[in-house]
Amino acid sequence: MRRLTFTNNRGESIEFYLSPFLIESLEGIGEVEAELQEQVAPYRDGSIHIDAILRPRFIELEGSITNINLEEIRKKRQELSRVCNPKLGLGKITLELDGSIKEIHGVPEGSVVFPDRERNPFQPFMITWKCPDPYWKDLQEVSRDLKAYEGKFTFPFQFPVQFGIESDNTTLINEGDTSAPVIIEIKGPIRRPVIENLTTGKYMQINAIIEADQTLVIDTNPRNKRVEIKSGGETRKVMGFFDHGGDFWQLDVGENEIRYRADAGIADAVATVSWQNQYVGI
Repeated sequence: MRRLTFTNNRGESIEFYLSPFLIESLEGIGEVEAELQEQVAPYRDGSIHIDAILRPRFIELEGSITNINLEEIRKKRQELSRVCNPKLGLGKITLELDGSIKEIHGVPEGSVVFPDRERNPFQPFMITWKCPDPYWKDLQEVSRDLKAYEGKFTFPFQFPVQFGIESDNTTLINEGDTSAPVIIEIKGPIRRPVIENLTTGKYMQINAIIEADQTLVIDTNPRNKRVEIKSGGETRKVMGFFDHGGDFWQLDVGENEIRYRADAGIADAVATVSWQNQYVGI
């Protein structure tokens, strides 16, 4: 079974399945073009492979309006054109295929095409969506809470020395096909929080004090990279507090050992890490 639902950014949806919008052909849900990054050296045969960059995904749907009443056909044509309007920008495509449900964001590459019906009692149509982010994602985010490590070693010190209190490191599992960006939320009070991905050796550190009524938000998605502090209904961008030696790390495929620590104020400052597994095809 294949069922596709498109929801535009106004919240209007159309379901393509059997009736009245029958799917006859659906392309681009598995295959996606890749641009190979290579290096060529003088006087050396061939090239050196560096990386592969996935290009935007194009999903092409051909179908038919199964009504045969002319007035109903006209109404359904208008509905398709209204909901799948490229002027509305990115919408969400949800695809159910053989028991698996995934989502991706795309924008109609143009208005809906309605070929001539000729002697066909049904009205054929064609829609192409361009998906700038080519990865399919699970519908539900995975979310985990982290406990912190509190540093206590300061100068001057007296014996016995207490270096800190640390909970067990947390293992997060990325079940997708590629690395996954994360969103981290930390509610204050906390001072200089650090979230480390021990598997990749990368860390994120915010050189600031987050007050009790504030929430720190870090998003490592390259398309929406941000560091913000939210308080009440206000949001303040604080990218300048991000430690210059840190990285906006992502979860590697498989197991990732994560540690969360801070200089002070961790008793009530639990960090929540959220992500969506990403897939090359479906």
